Amino acid sequence: MLVLLLVATATWSLMRGAIAVAPADVAGALLRWLGGAAARGDDNVILSLRLPRLLLAVAVGAALATGGSTMQGLFRNPLADPGLIGVSAGAAVGAVAAIVLGGQAGSWIIAASAFVGGLVATTLVFLIGRRRPGVANLLLAGVAINAIAMAGVGLLTYLATENQLRDLTFWSLGSLGGASWSRLAIVAPWIVLPLLCLPRAAAALNALLLGEGEAALLGFRPERLQPLLVALVALSVGASVAFTGVIGFVGLVVPHLLRMTYGPDHRFLLQASALGGAILLVAADALARTVVAPGELPIGVLTALVGGPFFLWLLLRRRGSEFVP
Repeated sequence: MLVLLLVATATWSLMRGAIAVAPADVAGALLRWLGGAAARGDDNVILSLRLPRLLLAVAVGAALATGGSTMQGLFRNPLADPGLIGVSAGAAVGAVAAIVLGGQAGSWIIAASAFVGGLVATTLVFLIGRRRPGVANLLLAGVAINAIAMAGVGLLTYLATENQLRDLTFWSLGSLGGASWSRLAIVAPWIVLPLLCLPRAAAALNALLLGEGEAALLGFRPERLQPLLVALVALSVGASVAFTGVIGFVGLVVPHLLRMTYGPDHRFLLQASALGGAILLVAADALARTVVAPGELPIGVLTALVGGPFFLWLLLRRRGSEFVP
């Protein structure tokens, strides 16, 4: 069902925009592209602009939602998301530093700086957290690094000029507007590899839901599993944030909704989260391009506007029960 919904949402996304394209034209453009035939009509709009943007939305949505599902299982908390390990805050520091201190830094330099910043922050969280093994210490280290990183963002924002403030504000709101085949080729391996590896840890995540001691008794090694999962999530989410900016609530709402619907079994939940995150971000991007057409609404604003009230509804709906995964 999720696969069919993703196909339908992707088709709708290719049709929508400042220029509306009929379903038959979308199908024709894709068939001509796959067959190597000459482009015609609106083919360039679909193949050069909307298709790489669609594929980037699928990859980033899958990375954010799968990372959220992994973090919720690792921390045994349905309110956890990838930001807890510092990757988003670190990426923000890297991007803002490139914008404010890098002069006329181009989009590639900003993306590279954001990626490095996310990895550095996550590495610091891991190095601090491993001094006392356990997810609680990892979580506390993440909170501390997030606070320091956001202080750095605040300081750099204070030093920024008017033009730099506009650029860093636009980056922080999130956008898929810079999607291209070249960008997709660079970001895809960093996202696809973790997405292929994380489902292999499904059984271990199921065991961790019982507690670290119980997981160890079942034959798993939590002290080795935790850094591996953190590294995989940091790679995929760090690459996503580097190229799209901060897009909130995807890693929080999608895994939580799927857990409520299908249960906490990570053998299904991780793959379902990838599909659900892709569906949500593709739909959000299509709306962002059409709500204020020919302009474009920042996708991070749209996901927050939808995700915030929706998550509050989920919380109120479960007010009479224990809030556990």
